[in-house]
Amino acid sequence: MLTNLEQSLSREMLRTNKSGAYHCTTVVGCNTRKYHGLLVMPIKGMDDDNHVLLSSLDETVVQHGASFNLGIHKYEGDHYSPKGHKYMREFNCDVVPCGIYRVGGVILAKEKVFISYESRILIKYTLLEANSPTILRFSPFLAFRNVKELSVENYQADTSYREIDNGISMCMYQGYPTLYMQFNKPMKFVSQPHWNKGIEYPKELELGYYFKEDLFVPGYFEVPIVRGESVIFSAGVSNLDSADLAEIYYDEVSKRTTRTSFFNCLKNSAQQFFNRKNPEELYLLAGYPWFKCQARNMFISLPGVSLAFDDLSGFEKIMATMIPGIRNFMNGKPIDREVQGLEEPDVFLWLIWAVQEYAKATSNEMAWRMYGDILKEIMEYILMQKHPNLFVHDNGLLFINGWDRAVTWMNAVCDGHPITPRSGYVVEINALWYNALRFVADLSSQTGDSYFSDNLTSYADKVKENFSPVFWNGFYLYDFVSGDYRELSVRPNMLWAVSLKYSPLENRQKKSIVDISTKELLTPKGLRSLSPKSQNYHGNCDGNQGDRDQAAFQGAVWPWLIGTYLEAYLNVYKNSGYSFAERTLIGFEEEMYSGCIGTLSEMYDGNPPFKGRGGISYAMNVAEVLRVLKILKNYNKD
Repeated sequence: MLTNLEQSLSREMLRTNKSGAYHCTTVVGCNTRKYHGLLVMPIKGMDDDNHVLLSSLDETVVQHGASFNLGIHKYEGDHYSPKGHKYMREFNCDVVPCGIYRVGGVILAKEKVFISYESRILIKYTLLEANSPTILRFSPFLAFRNVKELSVENYQADTSYREIDNGISMCMYQGYPTLYMQFNKPMKFVSQPHWNKGIEYPKELELGYYFKEDLFVPGYFEVPIVRGESVIFSAGVSNLDSADLAEIYYDEVSKRTTRTSFFNCLKNSAQQFFNRKNPEELYLLAGYPWFKCQARNMFISLPGVSLAFDDLSGFEKIMATMIPGIRNFMNGKPIDREVQGLEEPDVFLWLIWAVQEYAKATSNEMAWRMYGDILKEIMEYILMQKHPNLFVHDNGLLFINGWDRAVTWMNAVCDGHPITPRSGYVVEINALWYNALRFVADLSSQTGDSYFSDNLTSYADKVKENFSPVFWNGFYLYDFVSGDYRELSVRPNMLWAVSLKYSPLENRQKKSIVDISTKELLTPKGLRSLSPKSQNYHGNCDGNQGDRDQAAFQGAVWPWLIGTYLEAYLNVYKNSGYSFAERTLIGFEEEMYSGCIGTLSEMYDGNPPFKGRGGISYAMNVAEVLRVLKILKNYNKD
């Protein structure tokens, strides 16, 4: 499989430092995206994007004057050089990514770790077998560019280098940090500066973007190595004592979660979304490789990436980071937090849902003690009609304006306008609203605040009275209702009215919704965003940017929806639905071996074979599958 590029180039590996920096490439080390690189990191003060400093490192085994290059790059005409993948015999990522290469009598192991909370990658090379003196040669390919751009040969680049402890340092452009490349033992650096031209990224070509770039190679390092010895290479933005590299490497490896099970793969992936800006601020990235911190995604993902494996501190730290920004927003002050989309109308409702999950994991008393104040403030803020796009109508339902701007999770746009406009009474927003009213009313009642509880309960009663007359069409729920318009499309958003603890629906309505969703939306990779019976259905998310945007919420499969679906299914079918829920997760377990190893892509085609699309690792998907596993574990325990 490794020597078959059709198989190996579609499989990627991701490692992050939990502070925004990452390493990502294919399992054979051939970069196929402009976002790939050995060291990719945000640069404070430059912009909001990541930047590729070190694109790749070509390794060459030298014996008896003969050179065997283990690297691989794609060039024009489907030409790959130097084809180092043909020497690869094994790839394993149980603890850290490890490739085994065989060149004649030489067997070389290559293992990589990304240092937590530091922009530094370490690569350990171990000579397992060798029958004669061996030298390893390393050629760094430097980019120093924004991940959204591509580099070309130019005369503005500073190609000079400075010798440091067992290595060299370089900074090609003003504003960038210095890159330090070091080894844990003495080496020889041979200056041989040149631009390696015309490297191609087939994923960018497939997506309709420019796909060629030139990378600068300053020369190469030479390090002798003997059988049984390990050589460690470091690339980072600070200088180290090279004698410490081995200790740093093994200390980092000891912290790793072994990916020997479906759960551990997802747990490992979940931890990579954490983004610590400083000791006081902790966020969640929405995904990799191009996502930022997004408020809606953060609150939806938060229970799964923390509470699913009893990480209360992670949940609490992120909430502590977000609450000041939320209060600033409600008071009309600058948010002062590195998060996008806090103004979207459903964000506060997802926050309340996240606290509800926290209460399940702890207790109602602890949830109220930790978050009672912010829950009351949010409910009062909404009820007093202070939100710019969330209006409580006389029937108790929430109304939003979404014709001209995408304001729900279905947020694809074309020429500035939403592709899937949803306006008026939106079904999941009102399901979340009813749930929030009942939940906060119950919490406040238990703490003796009966006046506030009674007020929320009266609103909840009104919502329940009007929910079905507005949304129920006799078989399922309208996706949204705006004036006389009722959106008939069968979409997964109605499932929240079934899955949430507090539902305004009757049991017969819940069962009908679950059965229709099972029949028309369920796939092995999650739920379709639109039924294939709709005339607007797009089953494949390919083509140019516009085509992909059209398909994203018109048929694409979103794995994170499996959370609300299976919770709804279990609410309807109780214990008899347990084995069905377990079987439903099999499609996700198979995905651990495909795409980005050990994680889940952003979305999948709505048609078989359900190919992964979009971002290579998506927080909401990983989080909701983890949350379902926790639910099933509790069912099994009961």
